[in-house]
Amino acid sequence: MTQPFANHPDPFRAPQFYASVPTKRLIAWLIDTAFTVVLTAIAVPLTGFTGLFILPLLFLVIGFGYRSVTIAGSSATWGMRMMSIELRDARGERFDFSQALVHTFGYTISMTFFLLQATSVIMMLGSARGQSLTDMALGSVMINRR
Repeated sequence: MTQPFANHPDPFRAPQFYASVPTKRLIAWLIDTAFTVVLTAIAVPLTGFTGLFILPLLFLVIGFGYRSVTIAGSSATWGMRMMSIELRDARGERFDFSQALVHTFGYTISMTFFLLQATSVIMMLGSARGQSLTDMALGSVMINRR
């Protein structure tokens, strides 16, 4: 039987990979949210200001695209890169585009429902690897860049 997370650094033998990751995730999330707000503000005039009528949906779509594309590019969003953290899949490798889409979809669903997001935050703060609900479902981890 294969050990779960066998391809990830052990949080007790190599704690440097997980040091301050929950705090860095929060700061990265704030940075990414700011990027998404700016991109949405740029998009509104490009829609002839009709985007104002569907602003939450526009923000959601732009955020989904931003996260998916940046995570697929280097296994991290721009905020994550600034904080020197990255996602690794169940095999310990960087995310590809399909994994980035699935992870972003899980993130979006958890952000849509308060109870799921609260559970995800508690899991990040309470688990040895600082994994979110989506990370646990996919077998992925967020680690400090090597």
